Amino acid sequence: MSPLLILEQVLNGLQLGVMLFLMAAGLTLVLGIMNLVNLAHGSLYMVGAFVAAMVARWSGSFVVGLLVALPVTALVGVVVERVALRRLYERDHLDQVLATFGLILFFNEAATMIWGPRAVYLDGPSWLSGAVEIIPGAPYPAYRLAIIAVGLAVAVLLYLLVTRTRLGMLIRAGASNREMVSALGVDIKRLYTLVFGLGAMLAALGGVMAGPIYAVEVGMGEHILIQTFVVVVIGGIGSVRGALVGAVLVGLVDTLGRAFLPGMLTLFLGPATAASLSASLASMAIYILMAAVLVWRPSGLFPAHG
Repeated sequence: MSPLLILEQVLNGLQLGVMLFLMAAGLTLVLGIMNLVNLAHGSLYMVGAFVAAMVARWSGSFVVGLLVALPVTALVGVVVERVALRRLYERDHLDQVLATFGLILFFNEAATMIWGPRAVYLDGPSWLSGAVEIIPGAPYPAYRLAIIAVGLAVAVLLYLLVTRTRLGMLIRAGASNREMVSALGVDIKRLYTLVFGLGAMLAALGGVMAGPIYAVEVGMGEHILIQTFVVVVIGGIGSVRGALVGAVLVGLVDTLGRAFLPGMLTLFLGPATAASLSASLASMAIYILMAAVLVWRPSGLFPAHG
């Protein structure tokens, strides 16, 4: 097993992890503060990607597409929170699941009507189209390195926001005891709107960054949403730090499992059996990880203390 191949797959896992973090950070805050199970979070990821692709095609600039997609998706999130989700805060989780599943169908149909049923392609910036030689003989795509850098930068900014600002103090307090925050005179509805808008913007950033790697298509948020919920459960509901650690763990386990399990199993099994079994095990790996973490720490690694 080549050390260069291992390094490449570790970087791929880290890149997947930071993209999951962009999704999980907003979702875990919504769950922790608003106690809202939002299945439509992946739809905001899709909206961000589609808006960026449309604007980039008109302007010829990926960066312009990114800068437009973030506030537009945040605005969409704020409208959805005010119009639909605000009525669900006092309802049980089953009602929230059903309502937000309905939002998934609404967003998918709306995206089909606006952008069509076919996949749209978003080209990354030309100045990130090459490769960077991390160590001699180990080139790695510059755009994927940029995703890692952006994800880590967002993690630092979120950490500073949550730990060093008044809004962050309210977010942490709301994740721990939202009834007390409301009793102290904080406009809890405005806090909910801000948190949801921030989560929508982070989801959009993840969708835009994913656009040049994966096709921008209707329903693209559903698959990553499942992985995002796994990240939130592993990291601990309401914890930004837990979202980062959980996302990196999930990204590494998923990527390394898919890359190296087939070769490891061929040492003990025939090639056909190893290929079939490794595909199943690789798909199950992150759920096995989640189960192991929950056995050890039932509330996740860093529960409710962003």
